[in-house]
Order: sequence, then structure tokens, then C-alpha cells
Amino acid sequence: MLTTTVDNFPGFPEGIQGPDLMMAMRKQAERFGAEFITVNVSEVDLDKKPFEISAGGTVYLAKTIIATTGANVLWLDAPGVNKLIGRGVSSCAPCDAPFFKDKKVAVVGGGDSAMEEALTLSKYASEVFIIHRRDSLRASQAMQQKVLANPKIKLLWNSEVTEAKGEQKLEKVIIKNNKDVTTSELVVDGLFIAIGHKPDSDIFKGKLEMNETGFVKNFYEKYHTATSIPGVFVAGDVTDAQYKQAITAAGMGCTAGMDAIKFLEETKNS
Repeated sequence: MLTTTVDNFPGFPEGIQGPDLMMAMRKQAERFGAEFITVNVSEVDLDKKPFEISAGGTVYLAKTIIATTGANVLWLDAPGVNKLIGRGVSSCAPCDAPFFKDKKVAVVGGGDSAMEEALTLSKYASEVFIIHRRDSLRASQAMQQKVLANPKIKLLWNSEVTEAKGEQKLEKVIIKNNKDVTTSELVVDGLFIAIGHKPDSDIFKGKLEMNETGFVKNFYEKYHTATSIPGVFVAGDVTDAQYKQAITAAGMGCTAGMDAIKFLEETKNS
């Protein structure tokens, strides 16, 4: 929902806007009877049978649950960044790029997400700096080529943002060069963080087994998307620490749905 053009989802040779893809998926699910309840889940009780899901003041009962809570933005751990979120510091170029028309902005990161942020910002900003701590990008070749061909985008290699400065809004960032350990100031109006995500798994802490970084563990003994609790399945970025693609998440979602159906069929008399 927060991305722009999606070029790597099968069936869309010219690409598709992220929100359009999501709404098309939603309509397709609704056509087959799926009901969407757009409230936040506040608590889950996986010790009871059926499971209890508290959301929006209502408790929902479920024989199976598929956890697909995704991942949240990983913010840069540098002084001043958290203080200036929403005041020049952002994680969503499609959301905030229009606010930076004809202004200078910087993007931190070296993956596909960072390239996409930079390309989106280049449609509005006068100048876009990509600040990357290494001397090469992790992004796909296709994304790199788009960025390198864009005259508005400049790459700052072997560099890290060590501080964001500004009173009422972002005014500049302090950059450290990893090669010669020198520091410099870069005057920008916007700083976009694209250094990765962390699994949105807090609601399952102490209830489902996770690895040390919070990804819900997958158990393949009987069901490909099984978790540590029978009847609870998992799919997408809340469990996938490696691929993190829309198409792999969709594939896992399909597998989880089929696993849930198989589980219900096998336990219908228990």
C-alpha cells in the first residue's frame, strides 16, 4: 500500500501501482465471500480453543488463524531522527514526496526500496542524494540502472548519517565517510529512511516461537506454513527474513490458506 510501481508481480507487463494491486486482490477475495474487518487486533489468546482474537472491542473466535502482520519500517538509530519524524524525516516517498517539490532531499539505504524512494522523490525534488554505507548497492540491476540514469539523483558512497539536525523541522544531516572517517554537513529539507524492516510480531510474543530478530518460526513437519501452535499458520514478511517480495508473500499466503483448510478438515470431529 505504500509503494508505487510494482514491476515484479506476474501478470502486469507494464507494472502496476501498489495500492491498485492491493485493491484488486481485495475485490477478488470479496467476490468469493471474504469479509474484511478493518480494525486493529489488540490481543490474541492462543491457549484457548477456539482461539480468541480481540479487535475493536469485539472478541472473535477462530478454529484457525493465519498470521500475516508483515513488517514495519526500521528507523535509523541516529540522534535527531526520531524527534524529526513527520517534520522532514519520513519512510514513505509516495506519501510525502509532493511536500518536497523543488527541494533537496536524501535517502538512506542501498536496496530496491531505497532506489524506489529516490526515483519517486526525483519526480518532485530538485536534487536527491542516496546515502549508502557501502561502495556498491544491494538493489537489483534494473533498479540500479534507473537510478544511475536519473540526472537528479547523486550517490554518496561509503557514507552514514550520524545525526539529523533541526528545530521545528529538518535542516541538515551530519554524514560520516567510512573510508577516511571525515564528517560533513548536507543541507536537505527531507530525509527518507529505507534501510529495511522488522517483523510486526509483537502481538505474538510469548505465544508463538520466534527467532532472535522476531521473525515467527516456521515448522514444516506436516504443514508448510505451520507455527509452534497447531492451527496457527504464518505467511509473508512476518516470517520471511530472506526473500521479502510481494510475490513470495502471496505464494505463502496461498499455501497458508490451503494448510488451514486441510487442518480444519482433519480436525472437524475433534
